[in-house]
Amino acid sequence: MKNNLMAAAAGKLLAGLLILMLILFLPAGSLQYANGWLFLGILFIPMLIMGIVLKLKNPELLQKRLNAKETESEQQSVVRISGIMFLAGFITAGLNYRFGWFMLPRWAVIAAAVLFLLSYAMYAEVLRENAYLSRTIEVQENQKVVDTGLYGIVRHPMYSATVLMFLAVPLVLGSLIALPVFCIYPAVIVKRIRNEEEVLERGLAGYAEYKQKVKYRLIPYVY
Repeated sequence: MKNNLMAAAAGKLLAGLLILMLILFLPAGSLQYANGWLFLGILFIPMLIMGIVLKLKNPELLQKRLNAKETESEQQSVVRISGIMFLAGFITAGLNYRFGWFMLPRWAVIAAAVLFLLSYAMYAEVLRENAYLSRTIEVQENQKVVDTGLYGIVRHPMYSATVLMFLAVPLVLGSLIALPVFCIYPAVIVKRIRNEEEVLERGLAGYAEYKQKVKYRLIPYVY
């Protein structure tokens, strides 16, 4: 079982790496796209480390994170929209490099990379705090409401982290032109949260009370 889990995790990591390389470097027309390599590094090296830690500390959570098949029809549409957005954004960034439309200065790329890594650290903390974090919208057996740590500040800190991460992505890639494409992501997350909270309120004991306790979903005092 453990070997199967490791193989599945390694397979998904490798497949994700190869797919991203294709949709970044083919439009860029060159493997010399340094921003592309930087992004792959800050994405997949922490992902590899996180996978190893989960395998050692919480293999059940790793198994849940590998399950990406949504059963809620509204969430399936969210996944499709997100996939189109990422494809368009990465291709735009690659074309931006190929044709030299407008490349951000190095200091902006470095600042965006730092923001991405800090957001990734926040994402890792959310995984530490919440052992029920499946990638799909569901209420699990014996699931309890988590209301401490980051969950005491906003109801969906994982999404807060991913919004910051993905808004930083086009800047790490040096492409201001791709930023408007990635700005679709917060709207997609708002749609996902609305449906997710309906599911949780119907099936998770104490979630309605938690919503009263923690008012904000993504950003304190804003939303």
